Order: sequence, then structure tokens, then C-alpha cells
Amino acid sequence: MKPGKLLNRRQFGRTLAISVGGITAAPAFLRGQNLNNKLNIAVIGTGGRGGSNLASVASENIVALCDVNANNLNAAAAKFTAARKYSDFRKVFENVKSFDAVVVSTCEHTHAFATMLALKSGKHVYCEKPLTHNIWEARQIRLAAEKAKVATQMGIQIHATDNYRKVVELVQSGAIGPVKEAHVWVSRAWGWQSQEDAKRHGDIVWVTERPTQTDPVPPGLDWDLWLGPALERPFNSAYFPGPKWYRWWDFGNGTMSDLGSHWNDLPFWALKLKYPLTVEASGPPAHPEIAPASMSATYEYASREGMPAVKLVWHQGEDKPEIWKSGGIPKWDSGCLFIGSQGRMLLADYNKFLLLPEKEFVDFQRPEPTIPRVKGHHEEWIEACKTGGSPSANFEYAGWLTEANHLGNVAFRVGKKLEWDPKKLRAKNTSEADRFIHRQYRKGWKLA
Repeated sequence: MKPGKLLNRRQFGRTLAISVGGITAAPAFLRGQNLNNKLNIAVIGTGGRGGSNLASVASENIVALCDVNANNLNAAAAKFTAARKYSDFRKVFENVKSFDAVVVSTCEHTHAFATMLALKSGKHVYCEKPLTHNIWEARQIRLAAEKAKVATQMGIQIHATDNYRKVVELVQSGAIGPVKEAHVWVSRAWGWQSQEDAKRHGDIVWVTERPTQTDPVPPGLDWDLWLGPALERPFNSAYFPGPKWYRWWDFGNGTMSDLGSHWNDLPFWALKLKYPLTVEASGPPAHPEIAPASMSATYEYASREGMPAVKLVWHQGEDKPEIWKSGGIPKWDSGCLFIGSQGRMLLADYNKFLLLPEKEFVDFQRPEPTIPRVKGHHEEWIEACKTGGSPSANFEYAGWLTEANHLGNVAFRVGKKLEWDPKKLRAKNTSEADRFIHRQYRKGWKLA
């Protein structure tokens, strides 16, 4: 083929299938070494997502359980009677020789602390998303994981599905041409909003300011341990149980860090993103206590690894892309749209996608797989622990993703377009972002 000659979609599919033959014939990702040996796992956080993660690793030996809520802890201990029980995760690491790996499913504001202890102890780690509470913590965890050289995985389960991997393969193979723009939107609108909006979106609680009253601490909950590194405040039912806490800046980062971990994962992976050049956000005036219900954030990324510069826009709650509003694409509640020079790709609900315009892709032949398929997200991590492999959502990848998600919130809270310096972890054009990049810890807590 002469230089510069374009392939039609049918020719492209055949050519790609031939070109990746050597890749697909490579040795399997997992080599089956010691797969029958069971890991000894300590599970930190056993309720909610923790309970789900615990069930997903129950095929291994569960040797330690930890939760600040005695009700969750006792319920888990009833199923794993041989496991030691703890309420303070710091105590778990006083007996590090008894376990090989750790699953962290605490609230967002303590993720980094439990995870760092595991990494410094040389243990494999699975941490629920988001990896950390802020940008600085994400950087420290990523660097610690690089040094520890253990198997790590952030809990973004959809990352392991065939559908996500198919979309990544299609984008990276050039099925829709070079991508210079992408949009992600989610319908969830939990956060600071009017009572009317809260009811319309099915919000679980309507709170506009920090509560002034002190509520009785629920039986079994150690409120002091639950607060962990967060600055002290009296207990109120507006914070507990989850997911109430995640809208409060002191404990979480709202929908961006939660669903952003899932939905921004796809363009982040497919477009080989790391750090943006600039970030600008819009929405209602930033609230000092509570993350927004609706907002948007626009990231500008430089060219990288053969891909052109790209704009990625996050839309949350009421905010939607213009092409969605105008009916140019199906009005799915949540989705991810890649806009390429030769077509568009739309994914929704994690499990389906469309190549658009559909009539132009009728005869399109999908490329052969280039990304290894796995049994599941937890299974991928467990096998990597046993074989020395590296899961696809490891902390090197997840650390950059987490930094970028948090940076969208930082831009929103500052109210300015940020020119980002990834080496110095600061905005070049304003010091106002500094206090949101790294937080103040309560006395007695330090991310060592």
C-alpha cells in the first residue's frame, strides 16, 4: 500500500487481524505457577463494598478481618470463623507475617492509610476506588507501589469486562480514526442541590450545610476510628452509613471520584492518558462542605504515543454533552462518546456500545483481541499475586487516573482554569489549588 493511502473499514479489519497475529500468539498473561496455593488475605472494611469484595476473594484463606463497625465485623466473622478480628487497621499490621495480601474497602478518606501500610509491609494490595482521597495521596501511593513491586489493583470491576476491552482495542486500532475529543456523562446527582432536585434524582438525603447537632453514635460504631485522619467533628446521621459520607469533602469527593473511577477509566485507558495540560470546571458555586450534584470538567491532554492532542469532558448530573441534548446520539442516562476523524463510538451501561454512523459500519470487521481477557477483576489480582503478574488496573495506572479525577474537583473548587504541573503537583497559574491537593490530618495521623 502506498504511503498515505486510506483503508476502508473492511480492508482495515483484515489488515489489522494479520498485523496483530504475533501479539495474540504471545505467551499467556498467566503462566499457572502456584495457582493452587491459596493466599492468606487480611480484609480491611467488611461492610457494603467491603462485604462484596470479601465475598469475591473468599476462595482464598481469609485470616484477618477489620472494621470500625462491630456489626459488620461480627457478621463477617460468623462466615470466616478462623479469622482474627480487629477494629483498628493499624493493629492488623502488627502481625504481618500471617498474611500475604490485603483488601482495603474502608471509606475514601482512609484508603491511602491502610493501603500505604500494606505496601510498606511488602503485601499485595487490592484497594476499592477511588485509590485515595486527594492528589498528593495518589502520588505517594503510586510511588510506594512502584517501590514495593507487589501485585496491586484498584477496585474498578468493569475494567475486567470483555466489553471495555473491546472498546479499548477498537479505539487504539484506529477503527474510528484519531480521536481528538471524548465525552463522559453520568446521571447520578448526589451532592449539594435543592430539595426539589434531590427528590427528582432520588437522593438519599437532603443536606445543605454541616449539621450543628450531635446525634447518638450507632451501637457498634467506633466513631473516632471511623474519622481516622479526618479533622474531628461530632457524629451526625448525615455522614453515616454509606454512601452518605462520600458527598462530604472531608470524607469523599462526590460523584467525580466515585463514578469517575469507573467511567473516566475507559477514555483514560483507550486514549493512553496520564496527566492533563489544563483542567477547567463549571457548575454551581462551590460549597465549602459538600461536593456538587451537577458539574462539568474539561481536560486538555497533549499528544502521546502516536495519538493526537485530545479534549476530554466530564458531565455530571444535569450537565450533558451538546450532541446528547440535540439528539445527535441516543439519550442514554450515562455513557462515553469517542469522536474520531472517521466515526464515533458510544458506550453505555458498561455492557454495550455502538459504532456511529451505524450504516457505515455494517460490514465492519472487528480487530482480533490484543488485550488479554480475564475471569474477573478480583481473579486477575489474585492470579497476579501468585504469578508475579501485573493487573491492568494496577496502582501505576490507577494512580494517574485518580489524580486526574481529583484534579477535576480541584478546578471546580478553585473556580479557575488550572495549568497543571504534574512534577510539582501544583497549578502553575494559582496557589489557590494547593489546599485541595493535600489535606490537613488530625493529630496522630500521618501518611508514612
